[in-house]
Amino acid sequence: MTKFQIYPAIDLRDGKCVRLFQGDYAQETIYGDSPVDMARKFVEAGAQWIHMVDLDGAKDGIRINDQVVIEAAKLGAKVQVGGGIRTREDIEHYLSNGVARVIIGSLAIRNPELAVSFIEEFGPDRIVIGIDAKNGMAATEGWIETSGQAATEVANYFAAKGAKHFIYTDIATDGTLAGPNIEANQALADSEDAQVIVSGGIGSLADVRNVKEASTHSNIAGVIIGKALYEKRFTLEEALSC
Repeated sequence: MTKFQIYPAIDLRDGKCVRLFQGDYAQETIYGDSPVDMARKFVEAGAQWIHMVDLDGAKDGIRINDQVVIEAAKLGAKVQVGGGIRTREDIEHYLSNGVARVIIGSLAIRNPELAVSFIEEFGPDRIVIGIDAKNGMAATEGWIETSGQAATEVANYFAAKGAKHFIYTDIATDGTLAGPNIEANQALADSEDAQVIVSGGIGSLADVRNVKEASTHSNIAGVIIGKALYEKRFTLEEALSC
């Protein structure tokens, strides 16, 4: 059985540590000038994994904050990163510089065959399929555009092609602290034999416990926590103790 993991989140924009509300770039809150210092605090608190997203890269389709991510990967926790990853070179760049896993989001929707080739080349433990959904439909380009594909359809396709790790973000709950969409995550986790990481809406320790409870009877394998930590709703140590 896969160990349930807590993933503290660091979103990068203009070299700073920020959070968006429901994926809206116009609704940004800056929480620190040094994402590396933030990553160090998470490691000192006991984080085994850190989830990082290059928001500039996600929006523009190229790596922008990659050196910050690589620096954070040297601190002791494993790092998974998404945002602006479009080519084999992007993946090789991160994986050869200490990043543990690379998240493919928009590329998986735009060019699924290429994404599958990356899973085959680098292995299912190094590639994560990131599915960001609005009303159950997969979104792309930093959540700016919505595709015509259902999130479960995308997950089933990639699971059948060998993908092992998925991150499901319900955009409607992201940054709201209003609780995660556990039902949608369970539907995704139950659709195929793959590990799903819940993202979006965590606002309390009760939310963390509810996701952990759901993991006992589904393929939910972890939870990403961002704004709740920055707003001091609870500490990372308290989340890990759950």
